[in-house]
Amino acid sequence: MVFIDLIEKIRELTVIKNNRSKNIAKHLGWSIVYKVGSILANFLLVPITINYLSIENYGIWLTLTSFIAWFSFFDIGLGNGLRNKFAEAKATGNYKEAQGLVSTAYFTISAISIVLILLFVLCNFFIDWSNFFNTSINVKKELSILMPIVFAFFAIQLVLKLITTIYQADQNHSIQNKFQFFSQVGSVLIIWLLTQTNNNSLLIFGVVFSAIPFVLLLFLNFYAFNGVYKTYKPLPKLWKREYLLDISGLGLKFFVVQIAALILFSTDNYIITKLFSPEEVVPYNIAFKYYSIITMGYTILITPFWSSFTEAYKNEDFNWIKNSVKKIQKIWFLIPIALLVMTLLADWFYDKWVGDSITIPANLSYSMALFVAMVTFNMIYVNFINGVGKIKLQLYSSVVSMIINIPLSIFMGKNLGLGTTGVILATCICLSYSVFLWPIQYRKLIENKATGIWNQ
Repeated sequence: MVFIDLIEKIRELTVIKNNRSKNIAKHLGWSIVYKVGSILANFLLVPITINYLSIENYGIWLTLTSFIAWFSFFDIGLGNGLRNKFAEAKATGNYKEAQGLVSTAYFTISAISIVLILLFVLCNFFIDWSNFFNTSINVKKELSILMPIVFAFFAIQLVLKLITTIYQADQNHSIQNKFQFFSQVGSVLIIWLLTQTNNNSLLIFGVVFSAIPFVLLLFLNFYAFNGVYKTYKPLPKLWKREYLLDISGLGLKFFVVQIAALILFSTDNYIITKLFSPEEVVPYNIAFKYYSIITMGYTILITPFWSSFTEAYKNEDFNWIKNSVKKIQKIWFLIPIALLVMTLLADWFYDKWVGDSITIPANLSYSMALFVAMVTFNMIYVNFINGVGKIKLQLYSSVVSMIINIPLSIFMGKNLGLGTTGVILATCICLSYSVFLWPIQYRKLIENKATGIWNQ
């Protein structure tokens, strides 16, 4: 009932008054369709994967993918820098500059990815991954083969996923959800086929799972640059240092923010693995995925506004920005209600989803609900702040969070004896001050009263 009310509220608040709002509404509809499909596929994928792998190997896989995700910051923020600068160039009709920005981003990140792959392959000879992931020696050989393969797929995707950034900058907002939908559905189908075999291999699973998004992104790049975005097709001769400085100036700020976000949101699995065991990652991740339904749903609503805020701010359409933020604020007030209902139903849902072989503590569910409430509240304002590029305050606050998160997680998880619940509570503490900072910065910017760090 709560989710039906949420949909009705969105429908009431999405009043279409101009082309920008019409475009958001159109892509919001498609995003909901794709995201619901992705969520269903993701929920199907968990029991199928546990059935194919052991709980320990599934925990290893979750930790492994979290570890690999740390390297996403090696795009040094160029993706987000490109998103804002491409939107600005296109808004002013400077299509040649837009193509130059795309070319510079593609070939710069390509060079970074090649270096990363070579360094990782070299380091792979000297790292004992079974010790690194705190698991049994039996998977040592398998991990030494799997790690460079998964990393290579990931590094190439750093380049290929720029096409989704271009789509989003051009306010084709549903592309990311469309890509995730086909990737998740493809994964479910292929992993299900693997369960029909007698070979329960972490290596085969990892290669297949990593190859699916790679193939989809490769196809999307070929399709886009030979079709709708042919005008912006990346060419080596259009790489320019000034374009790199343009997107990296803003991009370097995003780079630091990305590192902090990775430490806040992507180190938990590894911390739990090292403090406890890979098996403990599984209940933590199941609770995280369950409550992420709210985060993903809210992201569908929020994401289209980033580039629209960029364009509206550039054109000084402040009334549209204010009205949009007010609508988003009103929708957020339904989230605590939805989280309360989800928490009351959590034990029943976990049992239906993964059975009684995995136990999720009630305190972990409560903490996850608090975490989601804080993250979604921050999203109201951060999306606008990111869209207009005024992120210096976010940069400094991110550094503070980055420094204290891991030691605080260890202290609360191990020393205070809170276990995995302590790890997510530490993240909540690191987010607490931002609940006050970002609304203040938004009001200062929209009222033209921002000075100093608030306006940088």
